[in-house]
Amino acid sequence: QVQLVESGGGLVQPGGSLRLSCAASGNIFSINTMGWYRQGPGKQRELVATISRGGSTDYADSVKGRFAISRDNAKNTVYLQMNSLKPEDTAVYYCAALGVRTWSTKDYWGQGTQVTVSS
Repeated sequence: QVQLVESGGGLVQPGGSLRLSCAASGNIFSINTMGWYRQGPGKQRELVATISRGGSTDYADSVKGRFAISRDNAKNTVYLQMNSLKPEDTAVYYCAALGVRTWSTKDYWGQGTQVTVSS
């Protein structure tokens, strides 16, 4: 069984920074894509950023230049450095591990971590 454990959420003032981490554990051979999605109050879940096993990244337009995604393949861990945070970044942030190879290939999601940007 694969589990994703997220950490690093919290309350921050506008303009501040936070770093999210997500570690995947279990009998994992490899993970294709890892990423972060978010769901704000009254909104649908949306892509924030993804990173492939080879390091190719993709970002939502709303976070380009402010957020940076990275991963450590040896640790099956993905990070999201969030800078210049805005109130509209307030959301529950979900870690995603897509194309996880164990004895089969599946997608997995974390439980979510709350990020609140407020003065």
